[in-house]
Amino acid sequence: MHEFQLPDMSCGHCRAAITEALKGADEQAEVQVSLEQKTVQVQSHLSRDQLAEVLTEAGYPPA
Repeated sequence: MHEFQLPDMSCGHCRAAITEALKGADEQAEVQVSLEQKTVQVQSHLSRDQLAEVLTEAGYPPA
């Protein structure tokens, strides 16, 4: 399980975009988003660096 702090995440649209991007990279990924804490937890076969790259390309670079 990888956890990322996403300071640019602020709304339901952000949550959907992040989930879609991560599922697009790994359709088996389990994604949990907390808007209140501005975090996303991801269970995936992808590495932490690969997940961070997906998030950055989606417009939500991890802090």
